[in-house]
Amino acid sequence: MEIEGRDFMNTPPLKTVRFGGNVVATLAKFKQDAQIINWLQEFRNCVTQLSKDHEQLIYVALRLPWLGRSPAVVEEYLSFLSNLVSAQTVYLRACLKMVVSNFKPKRVKICEGGVDISDSDDDDENLPRSFDQCHQALQLIGRYVPSTSCFLMPILIENFPFVQKSSRTLECYVHNLLRVAVYIPSLRRDVLELIISRMLKLDVSAPRGEIEEVEENTVQQELKGEQEEEGLFDMDEDVCSVKSSPAGTNVMVHPVAERLDTLMVVLLAFIKDMCHVNGCLDVERTKDLYKDLVCVFDKLILPTHASCHVQYALFYLCSFRLALAEAFLEHLWRLLQSQSHPAVLRQSAAGYMGSFLARANFLPVATVRACLDLLVPWLHLYIDSQDSGSRAYCDITLHGPFYNACQAVFYTLIFRHRSILEGNMKKGLAYLQSLNLERIVMCQLNPLKVCLPAVTNMFAAITRKYQLVFCYTIIERNNRHVLPVVRSSVGGDCVSTNTNPLDSFFPFDPYVLKRSSKLIEPLYQVWEEPADTEVDTVTTKRVRPCSDADEDDFLRGETPETKGVMGMTPGSYESHLHSPSSVGSPPISFLQRPF
Repeated sequence: MEIEGRDFMNTPPLKTVRFGGNVVATLAKFKQDAQIINWLQEFRNCVTQLSKDHEQLIYVALRLPWLGRSPAVVEEYLSFLSNLVSAQTVYLRACLKMVVSNFKPKRVKICEGGVDISDSDDDDENLPRSFDQCHQALQLIGRYVPSTSCFLMPILIENFPFVQKSSRTLECYVHNLLRVAVYIPSLRRDVLELIISRMLKLDVSAPRGEIEEVEENTVQQELKGEQEEEGLFDMDEDVCSVKSSPAGTNVMVHPVAERLDTLMVVLLAFIKDMCHVNGCLDVERTKDLYKDLVCVFDKLILPTHASCHVQYALFYLCSFRLALAEAFLEHLWRLLQSQSHPAVLRQSAAGYMGSFLARANFLPVATVRACLDLLVPWLHLYIDSQDSGSRAYCDITLHGPFYNACQAVFYTLIFRHRSILEGNMKKGLAYLQSLNLERIVMCQLNPLKVCLPAVTNMFAAITRKYQLVFCYTIIERNNRHVLPVVRSSVGGDCVSTNTNPLDSFFPFDPYVLKRSSKLIEPLYQVWEEPADTEVDTVTTKRVRPCSDADEDDFLRGETPETKGVMGMTPGSYESHLHSPSSVGSPPISFLQRPF
């Protein structure tokens, strides 16, 4: 071939080389089932020769469009996968990545305001069938390669969608992860840990007060909009969008709350289906799931400060059987007593114990009394060990678990005193008197000084009514000694009185997610204002008043919303402590849930 003197720019190639026809014809063959089947059969015939040197060819074969195709294509593709992972295990990860990548809806580009936003395609009617085929492929791979689970979990973690993705994308992926946990039970604990860790990120970024404020503001805007003339709506796009907002439906207006609500529906449906067979509770399966959830609770939920909703997964599971609820309470009790655990976790365990006793309406009074019979004697023993020593004074850093246990007892009695007294007032009063609450209140450690004022005041009113202990003298004395102030978050000379020195929160405060709340509400003890108990609110000086959005039950502004903190260590807790502060339809089976 002559090269010298050749005009390269203006001279066409002397010879045209083609591989399998032109590009247009090749692309057209991708739509033909017969052609795809033919290619897959050829790959199967030479699978033993497809070594690492042919990885680019294998990657092309793995990307063949097989999902949603005819049964013949799907069957041939699954046969190709089984042959490939059997003969060439070096491609196991590639096959797993291909399957897991299809756990989410296909990505489409949506233009909003001139900006291309990539997200899921919600209109794909083939999603249920495609997901079924993915799980069929994954089970087939696991059958041929027993070590599949060891390689699968990192891929599931790697492919988890960013938490800011759409509710649809998150729902599909989490649902598929939980389906994996059904047929690969060895991965269930890891899968639950992955899902709950992501849900906690959503939970702590959407405080309860913020969710309620957004929902309430939207309702008010809609009511205001309805009073305007109809013509104004057509001229104002913002008003139109408000008018069509989902405030009156089961869809959350708060975007993060909507994602979290969607995932809670999926998780609670999974828990229900795993524990029931043909509508009946399977005790062994339930116990196994409980063990997994408690491990995840200890590792992720318990150390997370101010999460609002994710912990209700365990609350819901415990409602299936009293033995589960009692096991959970016993677990919290062990954590509270344990000297080997950091004080911050012991304090959190006390908060969970008190909140669970107060709010779980499926707990009989006998269980409540049994827990009080553990907590109260422990408080008396603690007082015995401290009252005559050099540390017998009010100090949160020294006695944090003690103060949180005191608050748990006070909080439990506020909610449960009537059930204790019902039936036999004389025996109920005798039991409450036997607790010797006066000694706890009067001790030198002074728990009323650090407990939430709302809890203290309500406890004082109830105990005064039944002449168990008179707390108001101590409350007034404590109020004369100003609590330490915290640094202002806005600078200058403005400071706030710290009304929550324990930095406590009640994990089972009211549940505000709309759709998933349908499963929680029947199990939940709401606060009922005692009509015959007048609460004496002792006036305290407050520089910064709390807003209505901070109010929760009788805790009127006493627990201001704080940023959730995941995975707190004792050191980080100390710095945080002192720093500024399907719509309308019943739930359906998890495994049969459509997309």
